[in-house]
Amino acid sequence: MLNGTNLPALLDYLAARLDRQVAEPLHRQLYRALRQAIQQGLLAGDTALPASRVLAQSLAVARNTVLHAYEQLCAEGFCQTRVGAGTFVAAHLPEPAAWPARQTAISEALPLSRRAAAWLDVMGERVESASAAFAPGQPDLAAFPWLVWWRLLQTQQRGAQAGDFDYREEGGHPALKQALVGYLQLSRGVVCEPAQVLVCSGMQQALDLLGRALADAGDTVWMEEPGYRGARMAWLATGLSVCPVPVDEEGLDWQGRALPVPRLVYVTPSHQYPLGSVMSLARRQALLAEAARQGAWVVEDDYDGEFRHAGRPLAAMQGLDSSGRVIYLGTFSKVMFPALRLAYLVVPAALVAPLRLLQARLYREGDYTTQAALARFIQEGHFGSHLRRMRGVYARRQAKLRKVLEGELGEALPLLGGEAGMHVTARLPAGWDDAKVSTLLAQQGIAAPPLSAYCAAEPPFPGLVLGYAGVDDASLMLAAVRLAQVLREMGIRSSPIPR
Repeated sequence: MLNGTNLPALLDYLAARLDRQVAEPLHRQLYRALRQAIQQGLLAGDTALPASRVLAQSLAVARNTVLHAYEQLCAEGFCQTRVGAGTFVAAHLPEPAAWPARQTAISEALPLSRRAAAWLDVMGERVESASAAFAPGQPDLAAFPWLVWWRLLQTQQRGAQAGDFDYREEGGHPALKQALVGYLQLSRGVVCEPAQVLVCSGMQQALDLLGRALADAGDTVWMEEPGYRGARMAWLATGLSVCPVPVDEEGLDWQGRALPVPRLVYVTPSHQYPLGSVMSLARRQALLAEAARQGAWVVEDDYDGEFRHAGRPLAAMQGLDSSGRVIYLGTFSKVMFPALRLAYLVVPAALVAPLRLLQARLYREGDYTTQAALARFIQEGHFGSHLRRMRGVYARRQAKLRKVLEGELGEALPLLGGEAGMHVTARLPAGWDDAKVSTLLAQQGIAAPPLSAYCAAEPPFPGLVLGYAGVDDASLMLAAVRLAQVLREMGIRSSPIPR
């Protein structure tokens, strides 16, 4: 039995349960230790606890740490204070056996909703390691100008007003929306005003907002096949019916097919994800005409159009739209860093007011001090400078990757795409199981997702999606050599490239 008079035993008990290496505050750890002792009957009712000063000094913690723990125990009825006497365990406590037993881990999987099960099936079980080659969509975080970013962020945080931390309904910080308009008009050919920009907490929130606001459960969304799994996940989560539409070298290939009437059409025209084709001008104009005819909204995902490796970045399809059917979607996860959790929509004028209100009500708005720092980052030229620098870095890495794989395998592993972006798709021999290949590579520390994971049905061919941006040159080259070695072990035959 522990009690206040047997102070050494009580101190040993408490000291053994305080861990200064974990993130949990010490006052919470002390509170839990004392509560556990009371629940287990080690501290009997009406037992006097040590004075806060004495206990703090003995445990080498601040007195406030002890006071906070005592206050919490008193608030929950485990203890009570007596004026002039100190803190005591409550006199009337249930028998120890009456306390709930500690929960044990449930060994069986709990059933999820049918919707959740479908989402998990779409996303697959394995999450690609962001630090491994060839994780797609992962930028080079080591090359980001962190000192500049932290300086701008700290400046905005120091100068923030109370209102900057309140609920907002402006669709994003006005300075960031203004900066984005200037950038998008010049570099992407987007036609818009600041009011048309909605800043969202990441790409998935932006897609979720569109799925909920512009379509009803059961409505159809045309989606590229193969295509971005995150978008398919968002559409399924909002109750939409996803209709996969094949892509060819000109982009979405819907013409001449018997397809259900769409409410939304999701495309990546500047750099098809993941095959890398670019939608032709004729196909873009035809799609805009089709959307206007069917009353559909076109969601243009320009996820990495800034990284054009051959010529200037292509203008966005939104700039061609004369009927107000295109919603332009961009993200800072690829061009800056994923943890920033900022994306943006450029919406037709007629949608501005309702979407802004729905965004504010459904999700609330994001961190305006961070958005203000990002606005300064763009306005002062750091954003453009970083893009130009990384465009060169990524182009060089892709060229090196191609050279290594050609040297190792010749023409046996064709690489598709590469005119833009941060990844290429490797075409495996016909009949191969790309999921099996991907699993074997994962065992070697190589994150190369299979093309089949991006498809709702059978993939057009077996392949691997190879991101080349997120790791340094040396690691990328070693991974490429190891990739070739695994493929040779699986039976791929090298074929020399004609000279």
